[in-house]
Amino acid sequence: MRESMVQRRDVLKVSVVIPVYNGRETIRSCVESLLRQAKDVDSIEVIAVDDASTDGTLSVLSQYGSVRVLTQPRNLGPAVARNRGAAEATGELVLFTDADCIPSDNWIVEMTAPFRTDARVVGVKGIYKTRQTEITARFVQLEYEDKYDRMRRNETIDFIDTYSAAYRRSTFLEMGGFDCRFPVACAEDVDLSFRMAERGYRMVFNANASVFHLHPASWMDYIRKKYKYAYWRIVAVRKFPRKAMKDSHTPVAQKLQLLLVPLSTVALSWSFFSPLMFWAGVLGWSAVFVSMAPFISKSIKRDRLPALLTPVYTIPRAFVQCVAVVMGMLEPFIDRNAVALEGGGQPKQSKAGQP
Repeated sequence: MRESMVQRRDVLKVSVVIPVYNGRETIRSCVESLLRQAKDVDSIEVIAVDDASTDGTLSVLSQYGSVRVLTQPRNLGPAVARNRGAAEATGELVLFTDADCIPSDNWIVEMTAPFRTDARVVGVKGIYKTRQTEITARFVQLEYEDKYDRMRRNETIDFIDTYSAAYRRSTFLEMGGFDCRFPVACAEDVDLSFRMAERGYRMVFNANASVFHLHPASWMDYIRKKYKYAYWRIVAVRKFPRKAMKDSHTPVAQKLQLLLVPLSTVALSWSFFSPLMFWAGVLGWSAVFVSMAPFISKSIKRDRLPALLTPVYTIPRAFVQCVAVVMGMLEPFIDRNAVALEGGGQPKQSKAGQP
């Protein structure tokens, strides 16, 4: 009922929350982009939550009198920082982006548009763009574009990334916000998305709501990021096993490659002992390259060189993600008796949604 009233009203207040830790080099561009958009929005507040930065981030933020700055007593992680910002926000909608992102000029308008047109919407996901010229960064962008193509086909989604996210604040607080047991900026948004999807909440994708980002620029940085992402994602997926093979964000081919690449390699390594293993390895590797074909065919029209280098990224990505998944399944990621909720981490209005 309240959400229907929000849709009909002329004025809609928006709170944008930016968690930041040692973001002196990037936070200025992020904040200034948001402040430029204030004239296009009914009512906006920008909240920066400094997570105990040590590089002078606070001195940069102090130059913007219209930005609310909240501080953490120590470095508690982005999930805690985002929850703190949402708990103290006054907007009916709470938007999240990251300190190393530069929202496009129409980002706030586009992120809030679905809420105005559909009272059932409780969450909106935007997209990444990049201006980088490095081959690896361009390949990363192609990966994102592939995922966005997949999401465009869905009327509703089950995955919202915090780099470009919007929620009805009442629903966000009802869900308990992000799980603070995720200590790094990885998969806490996956966990919240899956919890919301399980409740039947309507979340949508808006490809017109973009933020510019610095993707990994080197092959090694790319591989490290893929390991980290796979590890924390499997931690989140353990609670939602149905999502292991299918969600609205990650192409099924990418998940199959994670299994096929290591298994095919093992099969070929044992081919000396069994001709059957040799043919199993050949069949497996054939399937790997066949699974890459649709991505290469589509991506080559967007950016030819990184598309042609797909195997250089896809094969090692599958290896490291396989290792990360095994590690994530075997090693508990937190002491269940030591949940860091100090410093206003979780929204106090509700405990719903907390494991």
